[in-house]
Amino acid sequence: MGRAIALSLASAGADVAVNYPPFEAVPDGVLQELQRLEVQTLAVVGDVTRPEDAARMAKTVIDRFGRIDILINNAGIMHEVPIAEMSYEDWDATIRVDLYGVFVCTRAVLPYMLSAHRGVIVNVASQLAYTGGVRLAHYAAAKAGVVAFTKSLARELAPAGIRVNAISPGSVDTPMLRTAGVEGPALEPAEVARIIVWLASAESAPLSGANLRMDP
Repeated sequence: MGRAIALSLASAGADVAVNYPPFEAVPDGVLQELQRLEVQTLAVVGDVTRPEDAARMAKTVIDRFGRIDILINNAGIMHEVPIAEMSYEDWDATIRVDLYGVFVCTRAVLPYMLSAHRGVIVNVASQLAYTGGVRLAHYAAAKAGVVAFTKSLARELAPAGIRVNAISPGSVDTPMLRTAGVEGPALEPAEVARIIVWLASAESAPLSGANLRMDP
């Protein structure tokens, strides 16, 4: 998903900073693909659940690009486990990445957007926020929180010229989905990325506080 979103944004002409966590390799392949699109690119390592990491990443982007116009909160983890077997660590890890991470990264970029009196935030939620998910209660709860956070933030930031929307896809064909063992029809990452880019563009300017639901 992150790769598809980055490439779609770059194809639309945006300079792109890609975040990757400390326990993963630098996304060289993605950066090379982005550079072929002749936009400025930057890879920033950091844990989205750590406020100090998010603040450093935001400052790094500002130092390189001079501004942050768009934030896509896409980081997420998911694994299936029955609620009766779900450990407190399972619950905490999912909530921290999938919900708390959205707050942490949003909080890090907001000072720059507020000072510029503009900005767009797009949060990646899930259809499971509405339907729930067997063996995925922690994930569904986190994504429901993302939807509520999006709507609240949109109302609060509208006077400052900042738009906030969410997208709630159904199953998306990603390694995370396959690792979780979820079966059935799935959207392609590029399909979801195109909608995210539209939400980040001037074409969707009247829209804020929306949550677009996509079915496979």
